[in-house]
Amino acid sequence: MTENRDSVRVLAPSGMLGGGFPPETITRGLDLGADVITVDGGSTDSGPYYLGSGTAKTAAAAVARDLRLLLRAAATAGIPLIVGSCGTSGTDSGVDWVAGITREILAEEGLNLRLATIYSEQQAAGLKEHLDAGRVHPLPPAGELDPATLESCRHIVAMMGHEPIVEALAAGADVVLAGRATDTAVAAAYPLMAGMPAGPTWHAAKIVECGGQCTTDPRSGGVLATIDATGFTIEPLDPAVACTPTSVSAHMLYETVNPYSMREPAGTINVSGATYRALDDRRVRVEGSRFEPAEQHTIKLEGARITGYETMSFTAVRDPHILGQITTWAALLRRMITEWVGQTLGLGPDEYAFDIRLYGYDAVLGALDPDTGPPREVGVMLLVNAPDQQTATAVAKIANPLMLHLPTPDMDYLPSLAFATSPAETERGAAYEFVLNHVVDADSPTSLFRINPPEDRDV
Repeated sequence: MTENRDSVRVLAPSGMLGGGFPPETITRGLDLGADVITVDGGSTDSGPYYLGSGTAKTAAAAVARDLRLLLRAAATAGIPLIVGSCGTSGTDSGVDWVAGITREILAEEGLNLRLATIYSEQQAAGLKEHLDAGRVHPLPPAGELDPATLESCRHIVAMMGHEPIVEALAAGADVVLAGRATDTAVAAAYPLMAGMPAGPTWHAAKIVECGGQCTTDPRSGGVLATIDATGFTIEPLDPAVACTPTSVSAHMLYETVNPYSMREPAGTINVSGATYRALDDRRVRVEGSRFEPAEQHTIKLEGARITGYETMSFTAVRDPHILGQITTWAALLRRMITEWVGQTLGLGPDEYAFDIRLYGYDAVLGALDPDTGPPREVGVMLLVNAPDQQTATAVAKIANPLMLHLPTPDMDYLPSLAFATSPAETERGAAYEFVLNHVVDADSPTSLFRINPPEDRDV
């Protein structure tokens, strides 16, 4: 499986495990000679809750649906399946969750595939040793790391490169379920193991990380990248969809600081000299990509901690008089909530926090919104944060009559607004924030990770 070869074909079915894909696209990928199936299982895109709570964004049924199709495909073709950032954030519980689903499917389907797991969660005590030794460095705009910040985190994960995945594959794994990993490492591991050059491999891995997003129809399913000695060719798995030089090159603009380079734990992808050429009306050939190895291998840390507990309330405004001066009304609502909470609960502004967002007016862009005309209707969301859930809900309840009947200063009657739910208050539980944007100088590319060897299955 690891011998050097002329090319390696990477099948990327979708941008995220559980996101779904047409089953026929997987069949087509196998017909085109896929050598490995790779898919990302997580992201930080949806905020810190999933890391802080150690829970998944995706439904178990959706993950199982995708896994069943991919495990069948891997077994049929005799090729590996690699999943990175399991359970959304790559915590140990996320890996175990996906592994549990995988084992159930293997048993149900009678598939004899060897499963390896890689854990990336970190303990504060171990990271403090690295910090004391001067091996932890901030990334902009973060400052120097306070040891107390490590202690405050509910979960901390280290973002692996391709090396732990290669180690699991070399040990004989047919299925690799990894904790937090760079999106690109998941797709780059097998080609690098098979002797493909680093430049084309890493660039191809970046392009396929989100499946069909580099095509003319991102909803159509995944792509197949064929990597060889001088570059890579990429094509969609849906015959009705195309890759174009524009759609492929544009993906280097996605989630990068610089569209010509991107840092990985082992070095930097450099595509400043890359060329993109249409081979036909569906396939694109890319050449000229480079990979610049780093002098020091670094591992990025991600950590999340609780910032308080939240309660949300949502009302809707259709009164044209209020809508004509909605910012004045919102400012009055903020002032009166503060006054009533102080008078009733005895809380000062530093003992809780709340936000009012005017959906349909400026909730998304705020002061940057160019439309200053009166809206047709506005949804008013109150989000309260307090040290405990009881206090957050109490604040929201005090705001309840204001969100139902508050007039503007020039109104001589009480309007009636419309709550979206009954009860009006929804307790959201713990709220989290990301607090780590730092890297560790690693002794080796695998030193921060725990690699469980493949499990033998009797079928």
